[in-house]
Amino acid sequence: MEKVALITGAAGGLGRSLAARLAEEGWRLIVTSRERERLTDSYGDRHLQVVADCSSIAGSRHIFEVAKAHQLLPTAFAHCVGNIRLGALHRMSEADFAACINANLVSAFHTLAAFVGALRDAKSPGSAVLVSSAAARIGTPNHEAVAAAKAGVEGLVRSAAATYASNGIRINAVAPGIMDTPASAAILGTTMGRDAAARQYPLPGIGSPDELAELMAWLLADKAARVTGQVWSMDAGFSTIRPLVR
Repeated sequence: MEKVALITGAAGGLGRSLAARLAEEGWRLIVTSRERERLTDSYGDRHLQVVADCSSIAGSRHIFEVAKAHQLLPTAFAHCVGNIRLGALHRMSEADFAACINANLVSAFHTLAAFVGALRDAKSPGSAVLVSSAAARIGTPNHEAVAAAKAGVEGLVRSAAATYASNGIRINAVAPGIMDTPASAAILGTTMGRDAAARQYPLPGIGSPDELAELMAWLLADKAARVTGQVWSMDAGFSTIRPLVR
């Protein structure tokens, strides 16, 4: 049976890394973005490309309508949509907060709902992996908005995993530290900023989207058939340990 995977936010750094990994493993891909030009630049004429804003019910459902029109049912789903809005709580504008919640949490809710709905209609099992953040696991200055959004993602994963386990649908999340992607360019764009970010981790350095993509691909595959409702940290120990002070 053909393996079909959906990657939302596929034009971003993590989405591109995961697409490359899944394609190597023999998956047929449906890739989405809000911007057609970014999809074309990333993939040329490869894969089924769908332009959609998955932060709305209509946008999320549109993805699966297009897939159905092409006689495809994605049984794996990776939600790579998100943004990083940094700033202290009292200085965060309403527009920035809304953009952060919509990109990171609302989009995850609506697209996961459309995914499990399609699987239930087809009476098919499946697997999903969403992206949280180390900031949802430990207090980090100036991360209030993204921490709130990603903590919501983690709660969504655990509850949805419980709801749909009887349908054979597995739902997990990954929680990385900072990664070397375009979304982090404002933080890592200078030598000073990059060095400061690298030093904050017990295992110093900057994460690679390829490393996280490998973990996500494993969670989507049958090798992880007994794993659901989990949030897997890949943050160099940031959320759980303190380095020795020397």
